[in-house]
This record gives sequence, C-alpha cells and structure tokens, in this order.
Amino acid sequence: MTQQENRVTAGMVVIGDEILSGRTKDVNIGAVADFCTDLGIDLIEVRVVPDEMDTIVEAVNALRARCTYVFTSGGIGPTHDDITADAIARAFGVNLPINAQARAMLETRWKQAGTEVNEARLRMARIPEGADLIVNSVSAAPGFRIGNVHVMAGVPIIMRAMLEALAPTLKGGRKVMSVTVRAGVGEGTIGGPLAALQAEYPDVKMGSYPQMGNEKVMTELVLRSADQALLHEAAEKVRAMVAAAHEKAGIGPPESA
Repeated sequence: MTQQENRVTAGMVVIGDEILSGRTKDVNIGAVADFCTDLGIDLIEVRVVPDEMDTIVEAVNALRARCTYVFTSGGIGPTHDDITADAIARAFGVNLPINAQARAMLETRWKQAGTEVNEARLRMARIPEGADLIVNSVSAAPGFRIGNVHVMAGVPIIMRAMLEALAPTLKGGRKVMSVTVRAGVGEGTIGGPLAALQAEYPDVKMGSYPQMGNEKVMTELVLRSADQALLHEAAEKVRAMVAAAHEKAGIGPPESA
C-alpha cells in the first residue's frame, strides 16, 4: 500500500461571526492540528465561516466529500444564532429532534446546578437523527458525530475534552516524523534548489520558514514524512544543498534538529 493510499485526512470548519470579526481569537485550529498530527492524520484544509446556514452546509458538504474526517467547532450553544446542528441536519437531509440521551445528560447537570430547564437550553439537546453523541466531560452539553463529521463546541476547554473523547474512535495514519535543517541564508538563495528536491521527493513535505528577529539571517527547512528511510534520504540531500549554499556564502555547515 502506498503512502497516498494509507493517508488519513481531515478538514475543519470553524463557525462563528465572532471569529471573523476578531472579537474572539480562535485557538481551536491549533488544537485540532496538534491532535491530528499526534494521530497521524493530515489536516489538509480549514474553513472559517459565519453563522449562516447555507455557508455552513456548503463548507461541511465540500470537506466531508474529500476528507476522511471533518471536525467543526462552534455554534452548538443555547442561543438563536447557534445554528450548527440545524446546518448539519440539513447537510445530511435528516430531522433534528430533541435527543433523549442528550436531554437526560443535560437535565442531570442542570438539576445538580439548580438550573431551570427552558426552551433555549433544550436547544443543546437537539441532535440530527442517526448521530452518535460526543461526551462533554466539562459542561455536559454533548457534541455529535454523523457520518464522518464530528460537531464540537467552540469553547476551547470543551473542544479539547471532546477531542480526547473522540481519539479512541478515530483511525490514524502512519506517524509523521520531521527533520529540521537550519540554513544561515535567506529563502531567495535556497528556494530554487529546495523546489527541485521537493519535486524529487513528493512524499516528503518540505517547508521553508524564515526566522525573524535574529541578528543573523536564518531559515528553517522542515521536512515531514511517514516514511523514515525516505525522510532520512531527503534530509541528507537538503543538508548537502544547504552546505553548498553556506560554503558559497563563507559560513559553517547547516544545523539539524
């Protein structure tokens, strides 16, 4: 089986007007990226969309058609603008009833806290037909999974708790390893040779990241692959390329991490 055939991918939809306006600074993208990397899942696309039904439906349908998994964050609270559950139900063409298990979870927590059960709070118990619940160990209001789409809260601590609950249910790919080569020259010097090496090793992802704020010019070249032998081979060629650039510039050999 080739790496491409063994690849497990993910897309993410971040939902909320508050993210797009800047009122709330998103941290969930980084959490999902770290989560996916740890499981050997390639996060290949993230979309940030407003609280608009058609836009959410379009984004979810596009990503679920081409990714192994889709994760969403935001829009499953008790207020009128929390329409993610409605949008997911529409995307899958199913009804959105009050889920008995979700209601029981919520009412147990509300009873403990002395919280009134009302129509707004019961919105959080609406789950698309055919979906499974994602446990929320922080505040009880569950997320849900339908098909390959996993719908979670936007509150970061709750989002992370839901990811932990999901981890055992997800199929990971091969663990991705990385090598960093530090070049004491700018991107313009090594851009051409690096592009040639990327073409030679398509299964090794090569990124170039200039390091700002240093006294000396510094560019970090990060190589990633699930194939350790191929990664080692490609890294040696990158080191040789950087060493040649260093020699021409009259500086020492490249550093690796």
